[in-house]
Amino acid sequence: MRDVAVIGVGMTKWGELWEKSLRTNFVETALLAIEDAGVDRIDSMIVGCMSSGIFTGQEHLASLLADYLGKTPVPAARVESACASGGLALRQGFIEVASGMSDIVLVGGIEKMTDVNGHEATFALGTAADQEYEGYHGLTFPALYAMMAVAHMHQHGTTREQLAMVAVKNHANGSKNPLAQYPFKISVDDVLCSVLVADPLRILDCSPITDGAAAVILCPADMARSMKKPAVRIIGTGQATDTIALSSRKDLTWMESTHVAAGKALEMAGLAVKDIDLFEVHDCFTIAEIMITEALGIAGKGRGGRAVEEGLTAVDGKFPVNPSGGLKAKGHPVGATGVAQAVEVVKQLRGEAADRQVKNARRGLTQNMGGTGGSSVIHIFEAD
Repeated sequence: MRDVAVIGVGMTKWGELWEKSLRTNFVETALLAIEDAGVDRIDSMIVGCMSSGIFTGQEHLASLLADYLGKTPVPAARVESACASGGLALRQGFIEVASGMSDIVLVGGIEKMTDVNGHEATFALGTAADQEYEGYHGLTFPALYAMMAVAHMHQHGTTREQLAMVAVKNHANGSKNPLAQYPFKISVDDVLCSVLVADPLRILDCSPITDGAAAVILCPADMARSMKKPAVRIIGTGQATDTIALSSRKDLTWMESTHVAAGKALEMAGLAVKDIDLFEVHDCFTIAEIMITEALGIAGKGRGGRAVEEGLTAVDGKFPVNPSGGLKAKGHPVGATGVAQAVEVVKQLRGEAADRQVKNARRGLTQNMGGTGGSSVIHIFEAD
């Protein structure tokens, strides 16, 4: 396989973007990535999107987005793995360049979620759960993660305050990110006093509904060096699945797909978790970040809550987690999230993250997840 580098990134501010259509949001972001890369062509494009058909009534994104980007007849494809669609798109783009199939690949992620009301958005997101054994019985994703939180609190002694500390940390980081949907600080009391959604999770434990897009340009590392661009190489990738229904899991408090995918990516990179300088992980709910840090090996099993309380995952901690603000503060346009994680890591490794910059960062890891962990995608990046 050829070494693969990221030579361009693009992202616009996320939020409730009622004045922008799905296609406009994607094209603006893709053009930023192309401009950043300084390329005059792309050979292929891959787009991650979870549910444009339900959110906007628009399918056939491969044609639509290539058309409005002005890149037809370039080959294009849309990939879907629920909230891990963006991460999976990046993995497919990596494989396309590494295999020699294409030289310059645009990988984008997009989701337009606020054109429907809350009930319709809940239904769209719920299609990522097991419909026969979860959805038809009234379970939503806040309810599923609430059950995981209760189990974690019962088995490992994780406290309600430790869950809140995840949100407090990520909003503090997000307050320094000008592209974040909710760039403001909150307190533990703010979280504990916010509206109850599914006990014990409150509204400030939950990532928001978001419109947004993100894009990166990939090429062979040799080509990046010849272009004298500030390149970041992708040195590891891993993907894994787990049971879609929580009722089939051996342990409700363990993210097996993340653990397996991370093992594959670290083995490919020839690294251990201690060698990684920063992490962008899928904190769709506060309990998710706690469980992911355990599955990655940042914290011991059952100790993810203590890790955030002790500052281990703070920007100035031993293992900085979600310096961008994570899904919690930056936002969570589900199909774009995995690509945006890569955008943040590339900016960090290029030293372009301004006030949220992780000091001396040379390697970063992204973890993107579908559903309650039914799928997980990991990438490891290194400054070239």
